[in-house]
Amino acid sequence: MVLFRRRRLAGIDMGGSGAGMIDISERAQQHFLRLLSQQGIEGLGIRLRVTAPGTPAANCELEFCEPIDLAGGEWTIECAGFDFHVDGESASWLDGASIDFEPNVTGGQLNIRAPKIKGDIPGAEAGLIERVRYVLEAEINPKLASHGGRVSLLEIDANGVVLLQFGGGCHGCGMVDVTLKQGVEKTLRERVPEITAVRDATDHAGGEKPYYSKAEGKSAVA
Repeated sequence: MVLFRRRRLAGIDMGGSGAGMIDISERAQQHFLRLLSQQGIEGLGIRLRVTAPGTPAANCELEFCEPIDLAGGEWTIECAGFDFHVDGESASWLDGASIDFEPNVTGGQLNIRAPKIKGDIPGAEAGLIERVRYVLEAEINPKLASHGGRVSLLEIDANGVVLLQFGGGCHGCGMVDVTLKQGVEKTLRERVPEITAVRDATDHAGGEKPYYSKAEGKSAVA
């Protein structure tokens, strides 16, 4: 059940979802209402989601959302004049989050404070998958991003072999083997000693925008 509170802040108590309170200030609500009125679409609302939750790359994203766009698992806050939707899978990461709008001479700044979206650094007692994903998001993908690429974990087998998939500028890149061996595998095995090998499962023949052709370039990580 969603409980809507009206005090200085309007919020949503998502106790049944494992999340706490998300507070949306009156100034933020008025700002959203102004933006929505400019779109001229009946029933248009705002949706908040967390991307890459539990990693250093975690971020809050706001988007316009029509009723037809709703996935069905959202939590909905009935604000004054519009609905504010919280992505269902993001809800538990938004415990203690707040949204405010601070006016200034140039217009204003929307501030979202969500202290728990990045999670905690996994310790030695954490699972192998959790630790590998953390290293990928915390250390490797920020470097690959400079070349428009990224890598994601597909699986880890019983022998400690990690299977990865490259995307973006790394998909089809002529230097991906160097990046894998000198950058990705080296970093993963240093940070997670249980890993025995790292393999690339990407079909690089289908890469449309590789950062380097087969005959040029250097590692994006090393």
